[in-house]
Amino acid sequence: MKFTRMLSKTLRFDPSEAETASHRLMLRAGLIQQVAAGVYSYLPLAWRSLKKIENIIREEMDSAGGQELMLPALQPLDLWEQTGRRAAFGDNLFSLEDRSGRAMVMAPTHEEVVTNVVKSNVQSYRDLPLLLYQIQTKFRDEPRPRAGLIRVREFDMKDAYSFNADDDSLDDSYQDMAQAYRNVFHRCGLPVLMAEADSGAIGGKDSHEFLLPTDTGEDTVITCSGCDYVANAEKADSVFPPIKREPEAPLQEVATPGIKTIAGLAEFLDVPESKTLKAVFYMAAYGNQWEPVFVTIRGDLEVNEVKLKNALHCDDLRFAEDGEVQAAGLVAGSASAVGVTGIRKIADPSIESGNNFVVGANKPDTHMTGANYPRDFQVDVLTDIALAQPGQQCARCGGALQATRGVEVGHIFKLGTFFSETLGATYLDSEGRNRPITMGCYGIGVGRLLAAAIEQNHDDRGIVFPHPIAPYQAHLVGLNLSNEAVAQAAEDLYTRLNAANIETLYDDRPDAAAGVKFNDADLMGLPVRLVISPRNLNNGVVEVRGRQDDEATTVPLSEVVDAVREKLGNL
Repeated sequence: MKFTRMLSKTLRFDPSEAETASHRLMLRAGLIQQVAAGVYSYLPLAWRSLKKIENIIREEMDSAGGQELMLPALQPLDLWEQTGRRAAFGDNLFSLEDRSGRAMVMAPTHEEVVTNVVKSNVQSYRDLPLLLYQIQTKFRDEPRPRAGLIRVREFDMKDAYSFNADDDSLDDSYQDMAQAYRNVFHRCGLPVLMAEADSGAIGGKDSHEFLLPTDTGEDTVITCSGCDYVANAEKADSVFPPIKREPEAPLQEVATPGIKTIAGLAEFLDVPESKTLKAVFYMAAYGNQWEPVFVTIRGDLEVNEVKLKNALHCDDLRFAEDGEVQAAGLVAGSASAVGVTGIRKIADPSIESGNNFVVGANKPDTHMTGANYPRDFQVDVLTDIALAQPGQQCARCGGALQATRGVEVGHIFKLGTFFSETLGATYLDSEGRNRPITMGCYGIGVGRLLAAAIEQNHDDRGIVFPHPIAPYQAHLVGLNLSNEAVAQAAEDLYTRLNAANIETLYDDRPDAAAGVKFNDADLMGLPVRLVISPRNLNNGVVEVRGRQDDEATTVPLSEVVDAVREKLGNL
């Protein structure tokens, strides 16, 4: 491709709307253009990279036994109501009506439709296992689209679905997909972490995320210094420091004027935060009904809202507003479960990891010392709802936990039989019995993967594309193209490179200054840069430089193609 023929143009300055490095660089380098909040056009450079990512994915899915198909993005809403996922996705689900008034959705994922496809085509155990996949556009009405392609409302995704006779067969498919994902990310030149994860609205019992480490990532990954434990913070378990137990003390009120926070309470009474119990108020949604929930956790810990939502089996969860707290008869800043009735109470087991806690007295400016569970208060549910944090101990080996930021680029789930039982997708086993099909699903965000790759691979000059997914392999820069000899030599080299199947972008702009061309080459970040200039041509050489090389080398004009191949082979 010649620069003068390209659709997109580079920008000299950072766009004001850019939030992250990948967002800024993709806009500046002319990869994407925003249409609306969370909606982007992929321009030719980005599209070339996306197609390379898709080809890698297809090869690995096909190698794992997958069959590609295409499912409709437009689906009837009643299909989602059958599985109950209309409520689970909530306002994130794009909905509309057709001209006959039938409610439809723009699919954020395709479990329902693909299950119906298999229901119509699988009869017996001989038809299983089965792996189906597609690469298709998905729609999610994200409340806060951000960071370019990291969080959008319309996005391309590879979603695959396995159909198995039983859990053992699903385990095999799941491991095959996990390895296929490792292969995909390795071939894209991207080191990822495979982390235990929460299944969210997709459902299922086990799931893992593939996260690309980057400081601006939305997700926190918890890792252990002593073993191979890796989990998303939403899923991670930890062991928090125990507190030495004391002889039980009686409950006693103490005045705490103006004290509203755990930190202020601990300082005022000169106790560690671990000797307090924190009260947090939530509203949990079940269908259209919202119910208050009283949460208790040790004062030095934080509530993991994903674990809490799973424990409550609710459709949605949010903090209670001031009016809702008052309506429930609770006193913000001075509350505890002691003596509280008429509200659902859930607590973390950390309330058992010590005693004689300081808690709210359920009246303003007053707390109590000597609170003990279950002597002084009871709860409806006692389960792990604590957020794992760096510095705590690994639940497996006792090693120190660490935290890394990352961007989720893939997610795999064991769905079990929920969708097949709900939608009636069954098969006849070897003894003629009718059984539900066991399912798994596996997703990769194609556009997000490209953005995450740039987020991880850039410097202060621009993008540093991993070689396998770069839109072009070489960036040929011609200087002083008004010199006919230079122009002809550049044109000849451009032809030779393309004939050798080296994808080349040729900066043939006749009037652009050398500094502008070099800056654009660094900004666009192709793996190898070649420079033809009058001085180089007089010496019979071409300047060759890898995007991350400190210095350029000169290569005889006749040997450039081999030199580029060697450079690319070493990347």
